[in-house]
Amino acid sequence: MATAAPIFYDDVQFVVNLLILVFALIVQGVSFVHCLIQRTDAFPAIGTLPKGGWLAILGITLLFTLLWSRPVGIFPIGIFGLVGIAAGLIYLLDVRVGIRDLTDGRGFW
Repeated sequence: MATAAPIFYDDVQFVVNLLILVFALIVQGVSFVHCLIQRTDAFPAIGTLPKGGWLAILGITLLFTLLWSRPVGIFPIGIFGLVGIAAGLIYLLDVRVGIRDLTDGRGFW
């Protein structure tokens, strides 16, 4: 009599959801801390939202990701987690680079 392979998709789904949640928390946490320690006058100089705006966006999405995260089930994080990942990546890949270029004296090129 033939037996079926062990059904382990629940374990795989749990691990993938947990990895997505950890990635979301790392991206949001790093971007929030980086924004927190930057100078306030650097944000208008590069033509982006003020520091308070970025802190509000990143902080609220980080808080909501922490409150409503579920590593089990179909959706590991809610819509705020996905918005938080997007906002964190935009901050890290655009704003952080502009602030770094501004503060080290090399300009935007």
